[in-house]
Amino acid sequence: MEDVNIALILVIAAVALYDFTNGFHDAADMVAAAIASRAMRPGVAIGIVSIFTLIAPFTIGLAVADTVGTFVDISQVSSQTGEAVVIAALLAAISYNLFTWLLGYPSSSSNSLAGGLVGAGLYAVGKEHINWGIGALFDFELQGVMKVFTGLLVSPLFGFIIGFLVMKFFIHVFRHFSRRIRPLFVITQYFSIAWLGFSHGANDAQKGMAIIGMMLLASGTTQTFSIPHWAVLLCASSITLGTMFGGWRIIKTLGFGLYRLRTIHAVANQLGSALVNSIATSIGAPTSTTQVVTATLLGNGSAEKPQHVKWKTAAGITAGWWLNIPVSMLLGGGYCFLYLGI
Repeated sequence: MEDVNIALILVIAAVALYDFTNGFHDAADMVAAAIASRAMRPGVAIGIVSIFTLIAPFTIGLAVADTVGTFVDISQVSSQTGEAVVIAALLAAISYNLFTWLLGYPSSSSNSLAGGLVGAGLYAVGKEHINWGIGALFDFELQGVMKVFTGLLVSPLFGFIIGFLVMKFFIHVFRHFSRRIRPLFVITQYFSIAWLGFSHGANDAQKGMAIIGMMLLASGTTQTFSIPHWAVLLCASSITLGTMFGGWRIIKTLGFGLYRLRTIHAVANQLGSALVNSIATSIGAPTSTTQVVTATLLGNGSAEKPQHVKWKTAAGITAGWWLNIPVSMLLGGGYCFLYLGI
């Protein structure tokens, strides 16, 4: 029992670290446009995002956590094996987050965690314990891994399309206005960035909660998958703390490395990204705020002047997305091998 308690404490600490890295990754994406457009001071932008990231998990249901926490079945395996799956997935996600942060590239904490869970699950418990959700597709339902990966992979496409459409709408409606309309967008941005922060907290904070729920089940502390209130508070606080610190390397890449951002781009980006996140959260599908914000930003730029977008930089960012899941799967399997070997 003592060993189990120690393992549980370590996992809870690791979840806090994961959510912290998730926070400074995604904070960079959420505030990059506002800072680069010089419509909002960095401290104000990060402060607004942090507040609404913290509020969201307490006002939205836990559908995303239920999706992530139940697609690898560890209820019928030994506590050591269950713990190995959870710990390995966490380590995989944290490793990928830190590596891409050092490079200054925005990556998906969600994809890292999902890939780590699948990789660790395949190694430790086998494919029969993973709810792939393939059979449910024939009934036109999204379940298990298919629901997770659909949310994570399709959301950037929707982000690009919605970002393109929102920017086209703004250009059409405000094409006859002079620069005197800028104060309207500056004021609007306070609301749009708040919504984006709220949608981030409502979706991304739940993934760490799912890991804690899985660990409580694996350790025998609970008999079914559930998430206690203290886990909601811990994950919301950790991701908010990470958001407050921000990731300045990533802000430089997104805010200044793709094209010259103006206030109209920032508002269009925040509204489009928040809309995609909110739709996904309503159906319990996890998204990557990093990918959604970046894809929406590219959609904004394409709608106005596609030739001004630095597509080479964009290609480097998206290449990291395609590598994210397979690399995280390998890391998850590798960490699981090491944990069970020790």
